[in-house]
Amino acid sequence: MNNNVESIDLEEELYEHFKFEVPKGQAPLRIDKYLMSLIQNATRNKIQTAATEGNIFVNDAIVKSNYKVKAFDVVRVMLTHPPYENHIIPENIPLDIVYEDDTLLLINKQPGMVVHPGHGNYTGTLVHALAYHFDNLPMNSSERPGLVHRIDKDTSGLLVIAKTEAAMSHLAKQFEAKSSEREYVALVWGNVVADEGTIEGNVARHVKDRMQMAVFADPEIGKPAVTHYKVLERFGYVTLISCQLETGRTHQIRVHLKHIGHTLFNDERYGGHLILKGTTFTKYKQFIDNCFKILPRQALHAKTLGFVHPTTGEMMRFDTELPQDFQDCIEKWRGYSKTNLTEEGE
Repeated sequence: MNNNVESIDLEEELYEHFKFEVPKGQAPLRIDKYLMSLIQNATRNKIQTAATEGNIFVNDAIVKSNYKVKAFDVVRVMLTHPPYENHIIPENIPLDIVYEDDTLLLINKQPGMVVHPGHGNYTGTLVHALAYHFDNLPMNSSERPGLVHRIDKDTSGLLVIAKTEAAMSHLAKQFEAKSSEREYVALVWGNVVADEGTIEGNVARHVKDRMQMAVFADPEIGKPAVTHYKVLERFGYVTLISCQLETGRTHQIRVHLKHIGHTLFNDERYGGHLILKGTTFTKYKQFIDNCFKILPRQALHAKTLGFVHPTTGEMMRFDTELPQDFQDCIEKWRGYSKTNLTEEGE
């Protein structure tokens, strides 16, 4: 047997905290380095300690920190206590409830709120708020109460929450069957030439930066993703667009738009917090800095959500206004494009 792998007694009382499947194309890499790039706030020392204590497994076998991962390995970090995210202590956090009945509710999530607990976010999430305001919400397939779908921490907008088991099942099937309607508004870098278009490409974890997703041409890597977009307004160096989701992959809009050269404005994880289009004028750089201060997050809002009501069978559609920070940023760009682009030769 490889001396970097030991057999495992699956009867031990261990709890899974992280699980990753190494994607196709991954070059051999030490598992401590691999996990460091994947687990937020993890240090190499902590990972090596976990390996020393026998808490890191590959394909159900304990491995040492110098084990080299390869494509299709299943990596798990197992600890002797349950994940903190399973300990939900209700928190009195205000919710912006757009609609509510006995079966479901619609929430307009504010930017900055994490949807569910995870590594580094054990309190203050939407799930903690739901636990305070509602009793006995049904669990989804990931054991998270009420959640039918999710949006990123710094994305604002609409989420539907199931209040019954029947509603959870009915709504989840709609999202899976792509029959729900989801429209987002995004401000992206660059002038999107086509008035409308469709982006297709499988989405999976980035091979090098595990905190990002990426688009892959190989149909065997990742999951299929389809995003339809339409231009709403052009400001020269940035464009306001509407995105209709046909699928709902992690970071789908963010990674699809970067893939076609139009990264979301101020999306730090994907490089949108840098000046990607424009001039070298100091005045312009100051303008961009001011925009980033006004909108200190990626410019993405889940504006419209539509689905069939699980009980009545009625098609329901909900719409929200853009948050004030988003509106203010658009107004600044609208003013800039009118007064500055002509003199800059646009």
